[in-house]
Parts: sequence; C-alpha cells; structure tokens
Amino acid sequence: MQRASQGKDDFMLAFVIRRVLQSVVVLFFMSLIVFSMINLVGDPVDMLVNPESLPDEIERVRRDFGLDQPVYVQYWKFLTGAMSGDLGNSFVFGRPALALIIERFPATLELATSALIIAVIIGLPLGLYAGLNPSAWGTRLIMGGSILGISVPTFWLGLMMIILFSVLLGWLPVSGRGETGFFLGIESSIFTLDGLRHLIMPATNLALFKIATIIRLTRAGTEEVMRLDFIKFARARGLSQRRIVRFHLLPNILIPIITVLAIEFGTLIAFATVTESIFAWPGLGKLVIDAIINLDRPIVVAYLLFVVTLFLILNLVVDIIYAVLDPRVRLGGREQ
Repeated sequence: MQRASQGKDDFMLAFVIRRVLQSVVVLFFMSLIVFSMINLVGDPVDMLVNPESLPDEIERVRRDFGLDQPVYVQYWKFLTGAMSGDLGNSFVFGRPALALIIERFPATLELATSALIIAVIIGLPLGLYAGLNPSAWGTRLIMGGSILGISVPTFWLGLMMIILFSVLLGWLPVSGRGETGFFLGIESSIFTLDGLRHLIMPATNLALFKIATIIRLTRAGTEEVMRLDFIKFARARGLSQRRIVRFHLLPNILIPIITVLAIEFGTLIAFATVTESIFAWPGLGKLVIDAIINLDRPIVVAYLLFVVTLFLILNLVVDIIYAVLDPRVRLGGREQ
C-alpha cells in the first residue's frame, strides 16, 4: 500500500516537472512571437520626441533606448534580462516594466475575483434551476438571458450602466477605484464602503459574460447527470430532491465546473482591459491600453508574457486539481 502511494507521488512529481519544462518552451516561443510582432507596430521614438526635433536628437533618443540595434540583438538582450527578471524599462514611465505590472496587478486581481464570485453566486443556482426544470417558463427566461449576456458587447453594457446608475439615478460613482482599506496587510476596495460602491459596476459588467457561461455549463451538466442510473436509484430509495441535488448531483457536476472556472478566472484577468478602460479602473488593462497608444513596447511585452505565464500556471493547477478530485483522470496516458 505504501509502495503504491509512493509510486503515485513520484508519477505526480514527474508530471509536474514535465509540465513545467513544457511551459518554459511555450514561454520562449511566445516571447519570440510577441517581441517580433511588437517591433512591426510603429516606431516608439515618434511618440517620445517632438515631431519638430532635429535628426541628431531623434537618433540620440533611439540610441539611448537601444532601438538603433538590429531586432535580433534587441531580443537577445531582452531574453537574457528576462532570465533574471528584468523585462526592460518603460519608455514612458522610465521604470521597470515588471514592477509596473506587479504594482497594477492587485487592482485587476480584485476586480476579477469579485466578478468571478458574482458569476458563481448568480450563475450556479440559475443553471441548476434550468437543468432541473427544463420545460419551465423560468428556464426559457434564464436561457434567453444567458444568450443576451453572451451577445451584448461589454463596452456598450458598461456605458449603459454608467448612464443609468451614475448619470440618471446617481446611485454609484462613474469611475475609479475609490477609497481602499487594509485587512491583514492586504489593501482592497472591498474593505471600505466607498470602495465597494466603486467596485459594483465594473465587477458586474465583467461578470455578466461569465454568468451566462456558468449557467449554460451548469444546466448541461445537471441534465446529463439527472439521466444517470444512480440518480434513478436515489429516487427509488425515496430520497428528497434537495438531498439528491446536494449529495449526488452537485459532487458530480462541480468537478468540470471548477476546472473550467480556473481557466475562466485567467480570462477575467487577461480580458478585463475593456472594463477597466470604461470605468477608469487602475489595473493592468488600463496600463496596457495606455502602453499600446504610446507604443511603450516593454510594458506590452511584459504584460503579454505575464498573462501567458498566468495561464500556464492555471492550466497546471487545473490538471493537478482534476487529478486529485477525479481519480479516473489520466496523467500522461496512465491511470492514477
């Protein structure tokens, strides 16, 4: 028994090491693609100097930022610096790009976490209801709403929310993060009333698409599980609907939902750009939009590599969680 447990642990360790090595290869190729593509989009020197500057001044700025060197030389310097955690300095801010990303990340993490919580609290019960009552009028209303949630553009919905709740009704502030508070050394808007009022609209706007996704995923899983034999046996034993849902249905549908939510959390962080821009939320999205406008290459490259790394980590965590929750899953082609 102990030997079998040791063998499983060794196999899990080998799986993690293999995935980490694969992630390093993916990061290398992504850095090559991102760096090559970003060098094809405009010349940042045009944004850094006065258009009426003399050629000598323009050449000096290009030389100071290393933009006078061939692209492969620039990439080699970037790659060697990245290995030590140096992704270059921002052209606009004059500060390390990675430091700016880390500085803005907590605000985006707070927004994405709040949006995910809202999506789960609303989407899971609605999806369960729709799956348990497929013919009810409420189900048709819920599924119609989910289609609307997927179809309506985020930027349009954000603008409508601002017009309705801020301009017309005056209930919520238009933009910004508001006042932040500290709890156990963690700074967040949720610890103050003003911060919560600023958080409600952008978090809800970001959550709406995920609410629709969770509804449809939960409904599909519920309908599939409710047709299985063990549910019929539970009903034959006289178990109540609530007990069947709690002890038989939920454990079977939560495994795929949890694994999907982990990846969806990454997309919330990566694609919060539009929401952050609309509500002037001081996170990564607003930073990268400003960097794209100003052709601030180090910020854009650092952001994209940060997002790729985040997705690789989340994928690894999802695989491990799935293997722990469901012993039937195969890792590397072998049964656990």
